[in-house]
Amino acid sequence: MIQFENEHLTVFQSVLYQTTTAIIQTEDAVIMTDPTWLPTEIQAIQQYIDKIIGNRQLLIVFTHSDFDHILAAGAFSDAQVIASKAFVNRKDTERVLEEIAQFDAQYYIERTYPIIYPNVDFIIEKNEQEISIGDVTLTFYLAPGHTDDGLFTVVEPYGILLAGDYLSDVEFLFFTDWEAYYETLHKASQIVEKQAIKTLVPGHGMTTNDNTEIQTRIDESLQYLTNLKEGTNQESYLASRYPFFKGLKEMHEANRALMKK
Repeated sequence: MIQFENEHLTVFQSVLYQTTTAIIQTEDAVIMTDPTWLPTEIQAIQQYIDKIIGNRQLLIVFTHSDFDHILAAGAFSDAQVIASKAFVNRKDTERVLEEIAQFDAQYYIERTYPIIYPNVDFIIEKNEQEISIGDVTLTFYLAPGHTDDGLFTVVEPYGILLAGDYLSDVEFLFFTDWEAYYETLHKASQIVEKQAIKTLVPGHGMTTNDNTEIQTRIDESLQYLTNLKEGTNQESYLASRYPFFKGLKEMHEANRALMKK
């Protein structure tokens, strides 16, 4: 379904984990993030793209390489792909593809396109690397912490931040590297202030164009990490803050276990 729409931005939301696919229209291109999950949802995204694309180039920004974010790469074979250098250099890509295969086998899902690990046309190697498309500039920031290959994308002049699996309102954070995640959150805060972000699109949960809400999400994530480091019991708060905490509790325990290593 479409969860958010304005003149330049349309955000599709999957029924699974409220995973989002952002589609941004510019004069010269259509820019999309992480098309996902189910075949009917991918088909709806394909139909929308076919309806609006015209003679414009389709670009896909993969925010990171978790399997749920790349599983529809093969459905858009004409797209040019943008991702981080760490995404390109990932060694265990076969494991990611196996996760997709296992998911589809578990739920008897048949797809009409090949399951592939994306080939990347534009490799992002550093913070503030830019790609200009007509009057629109994409500015990229490396965003490790959730995974080591995360990527923030700022779309100017629209003031859109495509955040991947950061700054969700529906789930607390999952990390692989505490320090990297903490630094990435501070980077997000600087980006929001420096680049006058008007709209935040997380990888899961609701898009927001409320500046106070954007800062609240940053602050909550920072507080969660701080509490983990200090050993503060957060379960009562998390259970009241996140309506799906029962499903997230295992990830909270995984975060706690990782802190002890």
